[in-house]
Amino acid sequence: MTPIAAVHPRILSIEDDLVLGAYVHEHLGRSGFQVTWCQNGQEGLDAARRQPFDVVLMDILLPGLDGLSVLTQLRQSHSTPVLLMSALGAEADRISGFRLGADDYLPKPFSMVELRVRIEAILRRVALDRWPTPVTIAPVVDNLRFDDELFDVIYGGQAAGLTRTEYRLLETLNRNDDEVLSKAFLYQHVLQRGYAAHDRSLDMHISQIRRKLKAVGYTEREVRTVWGKGYILSAGDEM
Repeated sequence: MTPIAAVHPRILSIEDDLVLGAYVHEHLGRSGFQVTWCQNGQEGLDAARRQPFDVVLMDILLPGLDGLSVLTQLRQSHSTPVLLMSALGAEADRISGFRLGADDYLPKPFSMVELRVRIEAILRRVALDRWPTPVTIAPVVDNLRFDDELFDVIYGGQAAGLTRTEYRLLETLNRNDDEVLSKAFLYQHVLQRGYAAHDRSLDMHISQIRRKLKAVGYTEREVRTVWGKGYILSAGDEM
């Protein structure tokens, strides 16, 4: 059975736009979420540190302490899932967000249905990570060790520093290293939502996995793009 999230998930919304913030608060509240709304970065950071939340929704452009600064400080002590919201086309900010540990992003403008689907997907991923699993020895593949307790891979005694989503993506590719996995498959089975052509979340997670594996010196295999098909984890001479 697939694990489910809490009956009334706690959502922290950090949004300075009064109209959007009020709309998000009202809509999510009517959808069964417990929503706390903060209108600036420092207030939001204080709230996230003060009480537990299941998901943090955060605009990148905030007065005073901006969203990326809030994310940086929050990640020093908390692993609460963060969904960043940013203007359509602000790709540099979204890449920075993923590098700092964001779990997902949603370009503005967006629909409330899309927002709810993204939140529910994050909650399902977190529930899956918490679902009890048998204790097993972490598999070692060509000296790359997968650690299901740390949600990270170890190479040469050094952890890559993957996020939970990145780890689940890499672990899924590793278990299917003899076949190309489509974007639709990875969205459904790892990101826990349907694939949409304009959604680049998967691409950015893959980019971060490549960067982090390279940073620890792992070169035996890499996540390769098979154009028109998807992704595969393979050695350099296999494609």
